[in-house]
Amino acid sequence: MTNLLNDIPRNLQFYITTPYSCSYLPDRLARSQVATPSHLITSNVYSNLVQLGFRRSGIYTYRPQCDRCHACVPVRIVTEELNPSRSQRRSLRRHAHLRAYMRELDFQEEHYDLYRRYQSARHPGGGMDQDNIEQYCQFLLQSSIDTKLVEFCDANTVRIVSIIDEVEDGLSSVYTFYDPSVTGASYGTYNILWQAMLCREMGLPYLYLGYWIHESNKMNYKMNFQPLEGFVNGAWQRLTPELTTAMDFTSI
Repeated sequence: MTNLLNDIPRNLQFYITTPYSCSYLPDRLARSQVATPSHLITSNVYSNLVQLGFRRSGIYTYRPQCDRCHACVPVRIVTEELNPSRSQRRSLRRHAHLRAYMRELDFQEEHYDLYRRYQSARHPGGGMDQDNIEQYCQFLLQSSIDTKLVEFCDANTVRIVSIIDEVEDGLSSVYTFYDPSVTGASYGTYNILWQAMLCREMGLPYLYLGYWIHESNKMNYKMNFQPLEGFVNGAWQRLTPELTTAMDFTSI
């Protein structure tokens, strides 16, 4: 950890936000630690911050810093050891016909329409289902680091769009949205497995998945991808059943 901190510019500042309503645990208030100014966060700097549990939303790089709550655990898949379950292997076979295309990080009306349909179907009332074009672009299409936009197509129809950051020791999955109308599809599972396999092809050991939250159904699915490591007590550790059982999410 000391070496990582030494590689962060001395004039990079960190501040704690005022409390706001938690998006995942509605009975709690959240705070974030934000790194600023954003123009100092180059790809190398961001790589170090990701290894310290940060991630980004648009130009904002942050990590949870809540009062008396440590439910958000940064997690990453150990890609070389990933062992897909039977249902995950079915997902790979079911969606093997999809074709992935690397696109420029710019606005496409078709992507925005898919994003709105995804938010309305999967996260109604969460606020993001009302995002206008400007909010969508600020969230997903602003980046000062090495970012990929990947489009997954079924023939000529876009089914999945993923925003992925490349860092020194892996890929960081920023956000994925997909067509919610296809019956029987498991696009979310397929996409994480695809990103993990891309890491392998690139010789990268980790796929960073953001935060695992034990008490949130929206975030607990990440435990389905094994082996998984979590940034716990200042170090990356394998999230074994023994460790997760022993973790105190209010006082870590």
